[in-house]
Amino acid sequence: MISELDARARSIFANLVELYLETGEPVGSRTLASQLDRAGVASLSPASIRNVMAALEASGLLYAPHTSAGRVPTELGLKLFVDGILQLGDLSAQERTEIEERCRSSGKSLTAALGEATSMLSGLSATAALLAVPTVDRPLRHIEFVPLAAGRALVVLVTDDGQVENRVIDIPLGVPASTLVMASNFLASRLVGHTLQDAHKRIEAELAARRHELDELTQKVISAGVGVWSGAGGGQLIVRGQAQLLNNVTAVEDLEQLRGLFAALETVENIERLLATTRTAEGVKVFIGAENGLFTHTGCALVVSPLVGSNNAVIGAIGVIGPTRLNYGRIVPLVDYTARALRKVIGADE
Repeated sequence: MISELDARARSIFANLVELYLETGEPVGSRTLASQLDRAGVASLSPASIRNVMAALEASGLLYAPHTSAGRVPTELGLKLFVDGILQLGDLSAQERTEIEERCRSSGKSLTAALGEATSMLSGLSATAALLAVPTVDRPLRHIEFVPLAAGRALVVLVTDDGQVENRVIDIPLGVPASTLVMASNFLASRLVGHTLQDAHKRIEAELAARRHELDELTQKVISAGVGVWSGAGGGQLIVRGQAQLLNNVTAVEDLEQLRGLFAALETVENIERLLATTRTAEGVKVFIGAENGLFTHTGCALVVSPLVGSNNAVIGAIGVIGPTRLNYGRIVPLVDYTARALRKVIGADE
């Protein structure tokens, strides 16, 4: 539809949307006339601008909120602006350095590194940021139980592509180190070269069949080590900066709907839906309002990029949720650069 607008209508539409994104207020014809004049566009009278705005409204790209004389873009208008007119900004060298440093995984678990990257993106974008990753589903190279304090142990997993993930589990009090070694050896002999999901049922069946060969403590340690991943459902969702969106009451019509959105995002089905939005994507995608079923009636937009692992496979998604009146020109490159920086964390150096 953008390509069907003549030069005058396109210029009026683009300037109106830019003013709306900057101020959040309906834009009137006189304000637009001044803006176009400052932009060096051929002088247009407010009356001429009103005629073009009426035509854009009839096309479904603008609407008049309440009794205001000004106009604001519809969700369709915003989407067409983002897809067809938006000019992306450049990140500063300082911002690129900060993103790269905060995304480094040195000395941190994968979960901690991803959580810190999500917090960083929330801070830089001044919105809520989220990151979705599926459960660990890669063949394993190594698994080991490491004793911690009484009643707790660390399970160390190393996948065949070199990713390391640590989980703390509860174990029975008084478990000796030899039991942890036995549990490690039992799982290593059955898991190396396979995923936990593939081997889970087989290991449970073998535990039941070999109860006479393994003492009770060893069986409990093995079950705890496997169960901590098998119960993870369809994936993991990390959300940071919810308060920035919840406190922005002008961004949504119903605060309770927004709270419900965050609750809905944490379900297995919706994590899968979020991951599915990027599986066929090349780069950043922008979903505005009802375009994504999760955001219907919330007045929110989602800017999301795939997380690409080894062999260019999409293994997750990172993005931001904010009001539809986002600074897309800044946030799109922020999300894109963060996703690229995380390639190193997930073992897919460019």
